[in-house]
Amino acid sequence: MIYRTVGRAAVIAMLVAEVGCHSTAVQKLNPARPDGEAWLTTTQMEDSKILVEVATERKFERFIAVGGKVTFDDLFVTHVFSPVSGRVMRVLAQPGQRVKKGAPLVRISSPDVGNLFSDVQKARADLEATERDFKRQQELYTAHASSQKDYEASIGAYRKAKAELERAQQKARLLRTGDLDSITQEFTLRAPIDGGVIARNVNPGIEVQGLYSGGTAVELFTIGELDQVWIMADVPEMDVARVHRGAKVKATVLAYPEKEFEGEIDWVADVLDPSMRTAKVRCITPNPQHLLKPEMYAKVSITSSVADVLAIPRSAILRLGDQSVVFVARGQTPDGKLRFERRPVKADEQETGGYVPIREGLKSGETIVTDGAIILSGMT
Repeated sequence: MIYRTVGRAAVIAMLVAEVGCHSTAVQKLNPARPDGEAWLTTTQMEDSKILVEVATERKFERFIAVGGKVTFDDLFVTHVFSPVSGRVMRVLAQPGQRVKKGAPLVRISSPDVGNLFSDVQKARADLEATERDFKRQQELYTAHASSQKDYEASIGAYRKAKAELERAQQKARLLRTGDLDSITQEFTLRAPIDGGVIARNVNPGIEVQGLYSGGTAVELFTIGELDQVWIMADVPEMDVARVHRGAKVKATVLAYPEKEFEGEIDWVADVLDPSMRTAKVRCITPNPQHLLKPEMYAKVSITSSVADVLAIPRSAILRLGDQSVVFVARGQTPDGKLRFERRPVKADEQETGGYVPIREGLKSGETIVTDGAIILSGMT
C-alpha cells in the first residue's frame, strides 16, 4: 500500500509538471498583448484597409499669414493730371479703351494757354528792349559818356529779362505733351504711355484745376497695364526678421477664395508704422487675367523658411484626450501577427498643409499608420 501510494503521488506530480510545461509552451506561442499595442493578421490589415508609410524628412515651408491690399505696379501705370486749369470741352478716351502714347484724351478750354503765349511774347519783347539798352549803355560807358551806375543797371535789367524769358519758355515746355492753340485757347491732353484706360474721372463741362496753377489738381485718367500688380502687406514687428527679399508668397482675395495668386517679395520697408507696429512688404504678383483689382483686400501667406524636417501625413495623427498619438509598426509577434505600438508625439499641428512636422516621439525611418489609426485605437 505504501509503495502504491508513493507511486500514485509520483504520477500526479509528473502530470502537474507536464501541464506546467505545456502551459509555458502555450504562453510562448501566445504571449499576452501589452497595453497600448494592437495586433493584427495580414488579412485583418487588408480587410480594414489600414495603410502604412515610412516617416522621412522632407522639404517643409513655414509661412507667415498677414493681411494686404492690391495696388497698381507704378512701373506699368501712370496717373494723368491736367497741367492747365479750364473747362472740359470734349472727352476723347473711355474706360477700357486701349490707347497709344500721344493719343488725345481730353480737350480743355483754358485761359492758361493764352496767358502762356502772352508771357512768352512779353518776356521776349522785354529781353529785346533791355538788350538794346544794355548795348547802348555799353557804348556810352566805353566812350566815357555814361556813368558806371547806369551801365551796371542796364546789365542787371538785361539779365532779369533773359531769366524771365527762360522761365516762360520752360513753362511752355511743360505743356508740350499736348497741343496748344493760341487762338481758341484750347489744350489737348495726350496719353503719356501706351496702355489701357483703367479709370476716367472727368466729364464734359466740368472745371479742372491745373498742376501749375497753384491749386489742388484732380487725377483725370489712370492709364496702364494690370498684367502685374503689387500686393502691399503689413508684417507684424515680431515676424519682420523672418521676411526677406525673394521670398515666395501666396495670396487669396474674397472674390476668388479658391484661387491662389503666387508672387515674390521685392521690397521690405526699413521703418515700422509707429501706430500699427508693422512693416510694409511689397509683393510683385503676375495678373495675366486681370482678376486682381487695385484696392482689393488680400490674405497673404509669406514663405519664411524652407528646411528638411521630419514630417508625417496629417491623417496619421490621432487626438486622444490631450495627447497626439501615432501608431508605429513594431515587427511581428511569435505567431506572425503584425504589432503596432501607440506612441505619443509632439507635432506642430498649427502648420497648414497635408504634412505636419514632428518635434518629439518619432524617428526618421520608422513605419507609421497613415490611414486607419482610429481602428487600431479601438483595439488597444
